[in-house]
Amino acid sequence: MAYRGRSTSALMTLAPVTLQGALVILEPLTVGHTEALARVGLHPELWRLQPRAITSPAQMRAYVDQALHDQAQGVSLPFAVVHQPSGTVVGSTRYMDIALQHRRLEIGATWYAPHFQRTGVNVESKLLLLTHAFDVLNVQKVVFKTELLNRQSRTAILSLGAKEEGTFARHLIADDGRMRDMMYFAIFNEMWPHVRRQLRNRLDRHASS
Repeated sequence: MAYRGRSTSALMTLAPVTLQGALVILEPLTVGHTEALARVGLHPELWRLQPRAITSPAQMRAYVDQALHDQAQGVSLPFAVVHQPSGTVVGSTRYMDIALQHRRLEIGATWYAPHFQRTGVNVESKLLLLTHAFDVLNVQKVVFKTELLNRQSRTAILSLGAKEEGTFARHLIADDGRMRDMMYFAIFNEMWPHVRRQLRNRLDRHASS
């Protein structure tokens, strides 16, 4: 990360960074993660309400290549999610729609292998990403968005403590032509101390269960 002070007018860029917790490590995504991601990420349910389905190793390679292209353009910073106890790659997430001149970014394109969902992996991943965003990058707003039909994702975002901002009807179009109504949520910097406590408490409960 390079920037001049904390000025909102400063030119800032994101560099790949490894974020490590007790349960997960968020590693900068590379082409070398493709095979491991394909082993855990071809379940049809993961992609049912996404812009495009990933159904083969070749499509996973294209997915990784696009993420790395977006990173090179400065609009995304993708991670591979590694389950630390087992050393297994279990999914991916990223910073996206990065606008650091406005101290804003989005956390999205998040998915996990089905058997690692509801295990604390998502909670700690979000805690790591939010901590880096607010405490290191000094953003004032982190955005989340999901399709209106994706009840599981909406519930997960709200459980983070995010505030619902509104719905954009027919905002995006999936590769198959399906119109996607997108719901937007946000966590603001003044909300962050409370959200951080909530996430740490949830992690403690996962650890003790």
